[in-house]
Amino acid sequence: MSHTPSGYPAKRATILDVAAAAGVSRQTVTRAMNGMPGIKESTRQRVQELAQELGYTPSRFAKGLVQGARTSVGLAIPDLTNPYYPAFASSVVELATLRGWHVVVDDYGHGGRSGLDAVEHLAPQVDAVIGYLGGHADHAQSVLGRRPLIVLDEAQEGAAGRINFDYDHAALLAVDRLIHTKRQHIAYLEAAAAPSGGVHVPSTVRGKAVAGRLDEAGMSWSLIVAEETAEAAKVAAAAFLRAHPETDGILVFNDLMAAGVLKAAADAGRRVPEDCAVVGMDGIPLGELLTPQLSTLALDLREVGRAAVELLDGLLSGSITPGSVESRLTLQHRLALRETA
Repeated sequence: MSHTPSGYPAKRATILDVAAAAGVSRQTVTRAMNGMPGIKESTRQRVQELAQELGYTPSRFAKGLVQGARTSVGLAIPDLTNPYYPAFASSVVELATLRGWHVVVDDYGHGGRSGLDAVEHLAPQVDAVIGYLGGHADHAQSVLGRRPLIVLDEAQEGAAGRINFDYDHAALLAVDRLIHTKRQHIAYLEAAAAPSGGVHVPSTVRGKAVAGRLDEAGMSWSLIVAEETAEAAKVAAAAFLRAHPETDGILVFNDLMAAGVLKAAADAGRRVPEDCAVVGMDGIPLGELLTPQLSTLALDLREVGRAAVELLDGLLSGSITPGSVESRLTLQHRLALRETA
């Protein structure tokens, strides 16, 4: 049986819903939401609070576009300098545009902003949000009220829709490949802000999945930690290879960091894959442009975008109930074997 989060309807609230809940006219709601004179301050506050609770916001963005209503979708992205996110965003924009939707992008990964900050910024101008929020699903859904929120790669409950990835399956593919190619001294490069000396176990969901599979397989392995950039990964991998020259396989948090690992291996005179195999994750186009071409646990990013847009379409139309089994999707990686493993 599907369940719906408390107070979350299948369809979006209208101005008439707010008027009925507040016991005022449609015109009063318009005045309250647009800061117009002619109503009491207490009425204004009550209407605005009910509007937030119901998830209603005036379509101010659409008024300046074309005649008639138009669905406006917010897209919250943590870092457009990481090639993964432009590839995903491009798919969402393309498929949303085919539906006549307008997409507003917030690249929040600058100046200490969070995914919740992005949703708060987008909320006044959109009918729904899709995004990678980094652990803020519950609070972000509260900001949107009854408007749909779809989060990706998020452990936290609370959003109307969620798309996660089967990292246990991905780890199985990668580790089995290393076993098949007789690798015996494995390292996993994790993305984290903490220095490697202070971290002894992976902190991310994908890192924990890799660690679990390596342990199950009885493999000898070590943890490397670096910030989520190619340069940081290069520096960390170079230091690790100097200290552990026996390393013959490295699994990497993502393809961007794997590019840094390949540079470190080349600088150290290590042949890939003969001396050391390298496997990334995500499947961004960059991997095929590297020398040697990167083997990776690949997602079809166009299909990830399609899944998000189709899920949102179902939530907006009412054919999918928020919080139901149908609103929770899990996608799998495939092992794209190229030249590094």
